[in-house]
Parts: sequence; structure tokens; C-alpha cells
Amino acid sequence: MTYSVALFGAGRIGRIHATNIAAHPELRLAWVCDRNVEAAQELASRFGARVGGANEAIADSAVTGVLVATNTDTHLDLSLRANQAGKAVFCEKPVDLDLTRARAAAKTLGDAPVFVGFNRRFDPNFAALKAKLVSGEAGALESLQVTSNDPSPPPVDYVRTSGGLFADMTIHDFDMARFLLGEEPVELFAWGSCLVDPAIGEAGDIDTARVLLRTASGKLAVIANSRRSGFGYDQRVEAFCSRGLVAAGNMTESTVQVWREDGARAAPFQNFFLERYAAAFRNELSHFADILAGRALPLVNFHDGVAALALADAARRSLARGASVAV
Repeated sequence: MTYSVALFGAGRIGRIHATNIAAHPELRLAWVCDRNVEAAQELASRFGARVGGANEAIADSAVTGVLVATNTDTHLDLSLRANQAGKAVFCEKPVDLDLTRARAAAKTLGDAPVFVGFNRRFDPNFAALKAKLVSGEAGALESLQVTSNDPSPPPVDYVRTSGGLFADMTIHDFDMARFLLGEEPVELFAWGSCLVDPAIGEAGDIDTARVLLRTASGKLAVIANSRRSGFGYDQRVEAFCSRGLVAAGNMTESTVQVWREDGARAAPFQNFFLERYAAAFRNELSHFADILAGRALPLVNFHDGVAALALADAARRSLARGASVAV
């Protein structure tokens, strides 16, 4: 059976999802909806989809699922409308920028077929790391280091509407910390600075952060973020356990190395998230197909989206106060 999907958003992430929908044997891209009609038409023409407004696509009885990859400030409203129409929803992160609104929406969407796109849970390396932790091969998890550094900062225009570093970038790491720790953080302390681009600071944001999380049992997690690494897209996790370390390192463009008298050179890291998490994007789309087929419930549900947003909000408050805050 083939399930028809309406895609909201024809931008960078929308194009990735459209390609993966078209490549999946159980899915068909039925609609592409975007305020930029030209972008929607270009994307739809590649895959034989229709172009229209959100109301028209949601009202289509042939549409089983809706994928929301629009601007962040539209995520929640579109998810609510699609759910009300009986569609399964795949919503990109964050679910909203307003924690109060998101918590209120959880009463409706919390137990609904709403899948939140924290794609790093579906990365083969991080999924394998999680499996090692569950198996206890290195003993009980005690502390965690999550490193996520972009190769270069985004445009300032993007920063102004992103919701800030914690809600835009660190939110992935907040979800990873929850996923790997296996319990909820109860206290958080955040440091932040603008060290990369003064224009980001002028826009009211930070570009470098360290966040410390503590769970009720005493497990600790440190999240390290920068908008510029200086050496490529830096994505690492180190889990320190009672009998050893479980780690997942960076991915390079190839495994080729050149060794000479003056030293060794390796291939650069994969360029950015579109390349580094290509498999994760495909895997999460396959999971959405399982949800549509009734074979699975969302592994990352709306409650997970709200929990990550709550940590982002706590980090913002901690940074403003210069003190730890309860979560």
C-alpha cells in the first residue's frame, strides 16, 4: 500500500524530505505547500506532486500524513490543524518557540500520531551507541559529553528568527541528552558568549555555549556548542560508564589517509548536517512510513518535543540569571 504525504515547506529541509519521500516504496509525495509558490512549484514538478495551500492539502481525503518543515513559528498551528483533520504528523523541531503554547497543545497532541523530527536519534552511529548503553557492555552510564559545533555561523537574518541558539541548535543536543541519559534532567546551568560573530550578539543571541545538566540520580551531561568549529562539522558523543567509555566520533568524507615524512593527512569531516545526517533523515522517514502503516507508534512524540523545548527555555533563563535553574 502507498501512503500519500503532504509536505509543508519547500526550503532546504523540505527538499531533503521530498527526495526521501519519493524514494520510499510506501510513500508518495502528493502536495507541496509553501508561501514561496515558485519554490513549491519547482519541487513539486520534480516528483509529480500538486501545489496548493495548507487548507487544500489538509482537506484532501487521500492524504494520510503531513510533514511540517516550514518556518518554526508555523509548526504548531499546522500540526494542530493536520491532527484535527485526522492526519498523522511529522513535525520538524522545535514544535514551537513558546513553551506555554507547546505545553497547552500537548493536551491534544501528546497521545496523537505526531512524530517530532529529532533525526539524530536515527543516526546509525548514535543509535548503536544507545544500544551499547542499554546493553551495559561498559557498565552503568555516569556522565555524558555531547559536542555539536557547526562549521560556520548562519546568516544573521536567520539568527533573528531562529529562536536563539538554545531553541534552534542546542535543542538537538537536549534531546540527545534525554535519549542517552535515560532519565530527565532536573537541574541545568548554562554559560554563553558571543565569540564568533559580533553581528550575532547585536541580534540578541550567543554563538558559543556550554550547558551542564544533572538528573535526579546524579548523572551529569555537558553539552558543548559553537556556531564555528574552525575544522568542519563536529558531531561527537562520549558516554562515560562505570567500566569504560562508549563514544561515537566524527564522520569523514572518506577513509583515505596520506602519510608522508612531514606527517599524515586525512579526509575532511562531512560538510554539514545534510551530508552528516543523510542516513538519519532517511531512517526517520522510514519510521514515519511505519507510523502511517500502523506498524509503529512515534519513537519521538510531541511530549519529547515539549521536553526538549523546556530544556531550551531553562537554558535561556539560566544564562540570563547566571545561576542554575530547576527544570
